[in-house]
Amino acid sequence: MTTQTQTASRAGILPVMFAVVLGLGIISVTGHIQAAALHDAAHDVRHATGFPCH
Repeated sequence: MTTQTQTASRAGILPVMFAVVLGLGIISVTGHIQAAALHDAAHDVRHATGFPCH
């Protein structure tokens, strides 16, 4: 019973850890990009998905 509990808690923490690492990676990458390049990339994605931005 103890093994199943440890395995279940370990399996539950993996998605959380992945999200934390991904989030910190995104924040660190976007922190080093020039503002104009970041804006242009976001603007292009909004147009590509059909989301109105003007």
